Amino acid sequence: MLTIGFVVPSGFQIMGLAAASAFELANATAKQRLYDIRLLSEEGGTVPNSLGMSVETRALSRQKVDTLIVTGLLHPASSSPGLVRLVRKAAESARRTASVCTGAFILGEAGLLEGRRVTTHWVHARALQKQFPKAHVEEDRIFIIDGPIWTSAGMSAGIDLALGMIEKDFGAELARTVAQKLVVYHRRAGGQSQHSALLEMDAKSDRIQSALEYARRNLRAPLTVEELAEAAHLSPRQFSRAFRAETGQSPAKAVENLRVEAARVMIEQSRHTIDEVAVETGFVDPERMRRAFLRAFGQPPQVVRRNARMATM
Repeated sequence: MLTIGFVVPSGFQIMGLAAASAFELANATAKQRLYDIRLLSEEGGTVPNSLGMSVETRALSRQKVDTLIVTGLLHPASSSPGLVRLVRKAAESARRTASVCTGAFILGEAGLLEGRRVTTHWVHARALQKQFPKAHVEEDRIFIIDGPIWTSAGMSAGIDLALGMIEKDFGAELARTVAQKLVVYHRRAGGQSQHSALLEMDAKSDRIQSALEYARRNLRAPLTVEELAEAAHLSPRQFSRAFRAETGQSPAKAVENLRVEAARVMIEQSRHTIDEVAVETGFVDPERMRRAFLRAFGQPPQVVRRNARMATM
């Protein structure tokens, strides 16, 4: 049985513990205690979170864990010297040490990020790099594994990190089953972008949102303006004008962004060939997909696939 210790600083953000559910469901799925989950803090006892509720914890100094996961605050703040010292000491004996979101700042204070590729929520990535210049911060990753150090982006990315750990410990099939039980659409690979094309377009009206959702579900279709306008119940002229006003993009550019995002997920997480990905995501022609990737990421699909594999090694 592997012991997972979640370190919670005072005022921790409650979503930082969402990853614990993945380990809990791994136990339930396997019908045995694969993981022993413990909540830890500097002194033990009751620790309040950012919502004003509290959890009971054990003293970190008295625990030996296989995996140490440090949760974070809504906004990074200096930790107590005692907590930093205890995290540093616990990491020396742990097989792996991880952070969720701004928990990376605590790892940095403990000197655990020097020379490491790391990530955190994109909002705080530049501050992390400035505060810990010897770290190599990548602000557009879901999670990163560099030796024994695992770091994740926002709070929900902690679930992806936990699923990655389950896969490393007990295989891909268990991780997939746990993801299904968590109603996670798919397990995001560590190298995947933190950003979503649908979120970035941020359509305001139901009609434009409906057209975007229709496009996302039907990427293999031609997705002409006429087709999207019909999904939005607008004339093509009304649709084009409203779409650009709400998203700041033309329908054609938006469709390309959705296809690029879907293609990137397939390239990072599946064994489909580049040609097959192009067909499945509506590019049809691999050369068209390559040009779209260069516009979006400055890299061709083959490099994106290689980088994603390196990020999870």
